[in-house]
Amino acid sequence: MNGSSSDFEVLVNQHKDVVYRQMLRACDGRHEDAEDVLVDALLQAWRHLGQLQDPAAFRSWLAQIGRRVCWRLRNREALLPLLQLSVLQSEGLDPAGPPPALEEQMDVLRMKALLDEALSALPAELAEIYRLRDLEGISGSEAASALGLSTAAMKSRLHRARTVLRTRLDSLLAAQAQNSLSRNLPEEKRINHD
Repeated sequence: MNGSSSDFEVLVNQHKDVVYRQMLRACDGRHEDAEDVLVDALLQAWRHLGQLQDPAAFRSWLAQIGRRVCWRLRNREALLPLLQLSVLQSEGLDPAGPPPALEEQMDVLRMKALLDEALSALPAELAEIYRLRDLEGISGSEAASALGLSTAAMKSRLHRARTVLRTRLDSLLAAQAQNSLSRNLPEEKRINHD
């Protein structure tokens, strides 16, 4: 075919509706996708019009181009979640899913506040070893070196810090549970500790 724009326009006007209906079926009835596929197929057909040997075969040729475009679109859509996940991971973001419910977020904040309160009650030397090992995650030998302790002394101090912290957290949680329980009891069943 000689590739003139008027010849191409005539062929498009003759066959575009039939090809659009084929693309609509190929795109599972999604009108927007079928329109996009038809436009892309028409652009590709225009670019490669010189390859069309017989103008009578234009409809099937355009439909074949359209099916390929639709197939690529489906593959791209199928891969899109994986590509988005890959981009998020490469940016260092955690695509773990939807954010936790408000109640869960509040529970985390309450636990953080209780941990902060319990940590503030630790003696300085115990708080420091706990912070280095369990919060910052540095190795035992690095923590011992940073504090000028032997590894055995560091382990002993860390054990004491964890024990004191656990005891303090247990008492804070028990007090919080008692307060929550007494708030939920009817007035006549509440125990007055005054």
